[in-house]
Amino acid sequence: MSKQNIQWHKCLLLTKHSIRDAVRTIDESGLQIALIVDNENTLLGTVTDGDIRRALLKELPLDAPINRIMHTTPLVVTPHINRSQVVHLMKVNKVHKVPIVNDEHQVIGLHIWEDIEPCDPAIEVPFVIMAGGLGSRLRPYTNTCPKPMLKVAGKPMLEHIIERAKEEGFSTFIISINYLGEKIKQYFGKGKRWNINIEYLEEQEPLGTAGALAQLKSSPHKQFVVTNGDVMSDLRFSDFLNFHIENGAIATMAVRAHEWQNPFGVVENDGINILGFKEKPIIKSQINAGVYVLNKDAINHLCDNKASDMPQLFTSLMKSNMKTIVFPMHETWADIGKPEDLHKINKSSKITKL
Repeated sequence: MSKQNIQWHKCLLLTKHSIRDAVRTIDESGLQIALIVDNENTLLGTVTDGDIRRALLKELPLDAPINRIMHTTPLVVTPHINRSQVVHLMKVNKVHKVPIVNDEHQVIGLHIWEDIEPCDPAIEVPFVIMAGGLGSRLRPYTNTCPKPMLKVAGKPMLEHIIERAKEEGFSTFIISINYLGEKIKQYFGKGKRWNINIEYLEEQEPLGTAGALAQLKSSPHKQFVVTNGDVMSDLRFSDFLNFHIENGAIATMAVRAHEWQNPFGVVENDGINILGFKEKPIIKSQINAGVYVLNKDAINHLCDNKASDMPQLFTSLMKSNMKTIVFPMHETWADIGKPEDLHKINKSSKITKL
């Protein structure tokens, strides 16, 4: 029995739990599903990683009860169903997790696609890291060191990003470099130390967060996972890639919920007439998390040797009526843009997860 199957019981939650509890359970178990049960272990429903992302888009509060997003009629099997039947059911229903229940509908196990139908974990899609920025806001640390090479928990941010992606099966990496780029090349070389292949996009001048990608127009690859070199996250890049492909998008942007509370009472008015009041309202929005999946056709919208940022590229694609979508994140995420960000992440207890 696999390690994941042994840990299926860590997916169990009660209806009294919240969406936030489901996020924590899914993240900590690594199984991407929560099984909602009663006190007798009777299965009442399931909550998947996808259910949580849809809830984030609907701006449901994380403290809302879990039954707000629970799927009450999930696919289940009995322990007597053989492996080939389970594989068939998973393929037909397009699911990767199937609870195992007994005659009383109590949970006694969990079938996991990766366990019963193992496959080559290698991912052929290149993993592109934009590492050419000046890092002006992180001075003086970046006076002699490129921002992605600043150390977090004893190793460069860029190394953390590469190692996480490699664990998921990515083996081809492309790093865009400009400012102090030779230091990045000297450290990583062609990737032999990590048993990966690294190529470089060299910017003669800063080309923004997207401009250097124009050099990939002649690439034979159909998709690219792209991340900023100063973003660290627990996001599963392979899930992100699959989401992009399954939704038939030309470009997908990872987004993260952000809340800001106005420190003042807000007056709602129509001209001179007062309509109402809101005391210190909370403004919710989705922010760009700096991680993307792009089809090659999207890259064709970039001009050679011309600076461009990702929002500009997405805007251009939207104007051409091409499908651009968001992938809502709930994972740990940090944008290392200022000295205080660097200090905070190095002090964080969560650094071992990043």
